[in-house]
Amino acid sequence: MTITQLNYVLAVAEYKNFTLAAEKSFVTQPTLSMQIQKLEEELDVQIFDRSKKPIQLTEVGQQIVTQAKNIVNESIRIKDIVDQQKGYIGGEFKIGIIPTVMPTLLPMFLTNFTNKYPKVNLIIEERPTEEIIKMLKSGQLDAAIAATPLNEDSIKEVVLYYEPFVAYVPENNPAYQKKEFSVEDLEANLSNILLLQDGHCFRNNVLNICKASSLPADNHFQVESGSFETMIKLVDEGLGMTLLPYLHTVDMSEKSTAKLRHFPEPRPSREVSLIYSKKELKIHIIEALRTTISGVIRGAIAFHNVEITSPVHKK
Repeated sequence: MTITQLNYVLAVAEYKNFTLAAEKSFVTQPTLSMQIQKLEEELDVQIFDRSKKPIQLTEVGQQIVTQAKNIVNESIRIKDIVDQQKGYIGGEFKIGIIPTVMPTLLPMFLTNFTNKYPKVNLIIEERPTEEIIKMLKSGQLDAAIAATPLNEDSIKEVVLYYEPFVAYVPENNPAYQKKEFSVEDLEANLSNILLLQDGHCFRNNVLNICKASSLPADNHFQVESGSFETMIKLVDEGLGMTLLPYLHTVDMSEKSTAKLRHFPEPRPSREVSLIYSKKELKIHIIEALRTTISGVIRGAIAFHNVEITSPVHKK
């Protein structure tokens, strides 16, 4: 039994196709198939049911894959230990970022990080929080940037910054005449608030601010978009109001800035953290990311009197 064979098994289990698994593993399909067959012969079991399309794991195969993930991850960590001992910061590092953070934060730190740590091969994926948690637990991601707290026992959270919510209000809304926007104003606008579609933790943040489990259905229409830009344009047409994360408002035009209304202190805010499995050993790269991001974010956002809202949906 070899680590290479276990990697091939994991690839087939993920892609459910020998040809695609071989392609992703950078070997020929006959080589991959032969190595898996040799492992099955050694163990005297069938790991895959090849009669089904797509290929399925057998009952014992599912148990083998679970253990194979642990073995492969631990083998990778041996190299991590050596790298840390040598002070080497390099190699492949997979990081997930939630969609509402990616457009604003990534451009702020990516150039600085790649210039300072050119030997690190960052693989960046935009993923929703639920997927990120699963991928961290399975070892498919080394770390992620997401809204916290997530209340996951197996995941470590290191806070990067606190980001207040800012109301974006059309001129035909009574709240436009006010200097500040309150939670009461938000609750009064629930029937015409524009939110990100279900599945975005930012949506849960907003609903949790006003302690609502869902939006009322007494409006002429209800729009749920995956894009802040879409919601901003709808607000500009006077079709509702929305909440935006603070960093999404810093580069707005003067005309758009006039429609922003801040909450009084303590401002409802989200906590954005660097998260990773408690079993993760690439701490030297994680710490390099943390210090780089903290260095660039410090000048852009420095709010302390805040009230953190949960990204976890409260029913």
